[in-house]
Amino acid sequence: MKVLVTGVGGQLGHDVMNELAKRGYEGVGSDIKEVYSGIQDGTAVTKMPYIPMDITDAESVERVMKEVEPDVMIHCAAWTAVDAAEDEDKKELVKAINADGTRNIAKMCKELDCKIVYLSTDYVFDGQGTEPWLPDCKDYAPLNVYGETKLEGELAVSELLDKYFIVRIAWVFGKNGKNFIKTMLNLGKTHDKITVVNDQIGTPTYTFDLARLLVDMILTDKYGYYHATNEGGYISWYDFTKEIFRQAAELGYSEYGEDRLSVVPVTTAEYGVSKAARPFNSRLDRSKLEENGFTPLPTWQDALARYIREIEL
Repeated sequence: MKVLVTGVGGQLGHDVMNELAKRGYEGVGSDIKEVYSGIQDGTAVTKMPYIPMDITDAESVERVMKEVEPDVMIHCAAWTAVDAAEDEDKKELVKAINADGTRNIAKMCKELDCKIVYLSTDYVFDGQGTEPWLPDCKDYAPLNVYGETKLEGELAVSELLDKYFIVRIAWVFGKNGKNFIKTMLNLGKTHDKITVVNDQIGTPTYTFDLARLLVDMILTDKYGYYHATNEGGYISWYDFTKEIFRQAAELGYSEYGEDRLSVVPVTTAEYGVSKAARPFNSRLDRSKLEENGFTPLPTWQDALARYIREIEL
């Protein structure tokens, strides 16, 4: 089985390539840069085949995919800077990457008859209420440009193809790139008080764990829509921050202890710096995974513990 992975310069693509290598599958990485641009951590992805591809250019996509002839495409590449996506001078590029780029890939998947995994987001919904979003819910109402363009990508995949896994994720963190945990740990070193929103609710997703699930998926033909985050319950960003600092302090990093560093809960309205409207309800119902025989991800608390040990504090 040959798997072409887009976005290997990012958090998830990096871990997907390593998971493929771990299981002995042939992975080919791609991204916009001429050479692999992710973290040089000595893992398999840094040595695996890599081919540059501009997903916004239909000819580039056609050339690369015909050269690689993948059995499966795992499409991790995306514009994910949610606030920057709202800038007038960025909107066209965001659409070109998330919507048009995905359509270019889906068209070639159809021509080559290969499976696709498309990574999407809870941002395709309106983020209201308290009920977890079901994977097959079609009540789309994105709040921002990022959500709108990711939804366009979803629709391109579902309209053009039959052999697809559309996997919505939320609150992602991994070794290769920026994320909330790294931001909080850096802030915690230089501040004695941090304010964090407590009215946006969801569950974190560790890319290392998610990569295992995605490779499990492509070995099957159980196509459709899925939601995948770590287990362990729904929390706020405030709850998450408290646990990040608690675990770091427990590992001996005393600068994160409660005696030195306080975390103050605020509402989204009080915090008030986001350009993009943010969902209050990012709860994703994951039950379809087990219903279709897939092993759920470990708890986010466990994932966080493993992650903190992986990175340099």
